[in-house]
Amino acid sequence: MGCIDWDALHSFEHKHIVRACAFSKDTQYLLTGGFEKILRIYDLNRPDAPPSEVDCSPGSIRTVTWLHSDQTILSSCTDIGGVRLWDVRSGKTIKTLETDSPVTSAEVSQDERYITTADGLTVKFWDANHFGLVKTYTMACNVESASLEPKLGNKFIAGGEDMWIHMFDFHTGEEIGCNKGHHGPVHCVRFSPGGESYASGSEDGTIRIWHTGTGNHHDSAIIPDNGPNEKVKVEADEVAHKIEGIHIGKE
Repeated sequence: MGCIDWDALHSFEHKHIVRACAFSKDTQYLLTGGFEKILRIYDLNRPDAPPSEVDCSPGSIRTVTWLHSDQTILSSCTDIGGVRLWDVRSGKTIKTLETDSPVTSAEVSQDERYITTADGLTVKFWDANHFGLVKTYTMACNVESASLEPKLGNKFIAGGEDMWIHMFDFHTGEEIGCNKGHHGPVHCVRFSPGGESYASGSEDGTIRIWHTGTGNHHDSAIIPDNGPNEKVKVEADEVAHKIEGIHIGKE
């Protein structure tokens, strides 16, 4: 498969490994976190300006995301349980969502009603406004990542060490589908914004895109008729179009 070689729009230097990054909903800010235990917020309209920092994370940062119209930050740690919510203006922790194991995946639903987390054997759904635990489901194996269907919110997917992507009914926790095709543990899963497909990334070195459905499939990732290279080109063009509104100058 070919590779598209683009010039970087800008580079934000860190002193150690960066494990997570996320654009704010308004695309004006970039949030990063990693081994330094520091949450950094870069203003993309002033990319050369020093970032705002929250440096009181209790451990190495594994995941980051935004909530409440970019007024709240969520983060989890590599070796400490829980999801911490930070007030962007004060830099203070406002709440910790307690979990038994380190949270390897945290996602805010498109309507900002739910926070979906994966930790150890469980997938949890939290009220994104009052922070109470809404649902918790125990999986058959350790899960690395989970994602809630964005439009109807009636199903979710989870992937982990068994190399499969499982689909479940959100209301009952019943498994309603399973996709098999990876040859290594699944580390990340996410629905597309429209919910018509979802992607999975695995230790086998592949990212697969699957049709959203309730049936069981084996190795049924979407590949266009004109081959995988064209798929990469189309998606790259779409990404380029979407980031045109981000005003970052070249170094």
